[in-house]
Amino acid sequence: MADSEFDVDSFLARPLTARIATNGPTVRPTWFLWEEGAFWVIVGPWARLPSRIRTDPRIALVVDMCDLGSGTVRQVIAQGRAEILPFDKQRARRKLTRYLGRDQTRWDARFQRIMEGDPARTGCEWLRMVPDTLRAKDLSYVV
Repeated sequence: MADSEFDVDSFLARPLTARIATNGPTVRPTWFLWEEGAFWVIVGPWARLPSRIRTDPRIALVVDMCDLGSGTVRQVIAQGRAEILPFDKQRARRKLTRYLGRDQTRWDARFQRIMEGDPARTGCEWLRMVPDTLRAKDLSYVV
């Protein structure tokens, strides 16, 4: 599935920001979890993304980084069909810990509510996309 010039799993394990493009077209930045060969994104009533996915599940996603100090430039580009799945708090904890740290008491109140609330009341769900295509490119240069 992956055309890779570097360790994609290690790259996607970092707390980077992905950008998701849907039909419309619209593009939005998001935190993600790369797990079980899929991208996982928390969605809810605060966003139009779930309704867009239910209308047209095709998405493209890019995760990239550029470190001018070291000359490291890497990108992962994925395309596939997304689906909306029930919320799983254990997966959410793994994802949010990546970005916010282990001490949940220090998290912003929005994220604490996600973890403490009933998903039926918070409206939290998962967007999951198993890529049909995944391309990884290392565009690094010597500084």
